[in-house]
Order: sequence, then C-alpha cells, then structure tokens
Amino acid sequence: MEIERKLDKMGLTLPEPVKVPEDMNLPFSFVRVHDGYAYLSGHAAQNPDGGLAEPFGKVGQDVTVEQGYESAKLVALSMLGSLKRELGDLDRIQAWIRVFGMVNCGADFAQHPIVINGFSDLIIELYGQKRGQHSRSAVGMSSLPFNIPVEIEAVVAID
Repeated sequence: MEIERKLDKMGLTLPEPVKVPEDMNLPFSFVRVHDGYAYLSGHAAQNPDGGLAEPFGKVGQDVTVEQGYESAKLVALSMLGSLKRELGDLDRIQAWIRVFGMVNCGADFAQHPIVINGFSDLIIELYGQKRGQHSRSAVGMSSLPFNIPVEIEAVVAID
C-alpha cells in the first residue's frame, strides 16, 4: 500500500467510478488485464464523486495551459482509481510502459507536452523514475468526448 500512503500524504483522493449518463452505452472496459499488462482506455479528469471535472473546452482558448496541466493530473488519479478497483493494490504496478495523451485544442496550439506533463509528473512522483518513467505521446485533437480538455490512455506492466 506504498502508493496509497503517498497519495494520502499528498492529500490526493482516488475518485469513485466514472458516472456515465444513463442513456449512454460504453461497451468496453476501462482496464483490460492480459498477460502481465493492464491496458487503460481513455480516461478523463474526475471529481472525487466520479463526475467529470471542470473546466471543459479547448486548451489555449477556454482552458489555460495551467488548467490543462491540472486536468492531466486528475486524469492520473482517475486511472489510478480504475487500476485500484481492477487490481486491488496499486503496488502491483511494476512499470508504466506507455502513455498516450490527447489535448482538446485549436490548430495553432503547440504546448501539448506541457499539458500532459501534469500526468507524467504525478506518476513519476508516485512511482519513482524506475517504475514511473514511460514512453509518451502528447497530441492535439479538434475535439474530445463531453468537451473534456484532456484524455489519456496507458499501458502498465503488473505482477
């Protein structure tokens, strides 16, 4: 429970499962475990109760780069919450392998890496360089579901 102790010391809380609108069908798993890996579907920033966290909109227009960075940190907590529910123990994560970060932004926006650093910085702080360091992409999208500013997918190695 080392990772959960670190989260507690940092004053961070894992959110409840995402609240999906009743009229929406999501026919996939947020975490798929197979052959020593956990594959994480795209996650968004969440409030502690599982609802989607504000702000909404395009980074660089409706959302500042700093707010985008904070949203990416909340996405990390969202993923950790999903992993906790699936694995039972966040210490089972042996390595963060790959992260794919998507930023809702306009065509002229170019600070995608700074936004997705919010995710990477928190994961590396929690897991350290050896386990937390990952390969990563940070790309811009013309839109994201529900007008969220950041969506992130990941792959982690587990024991």
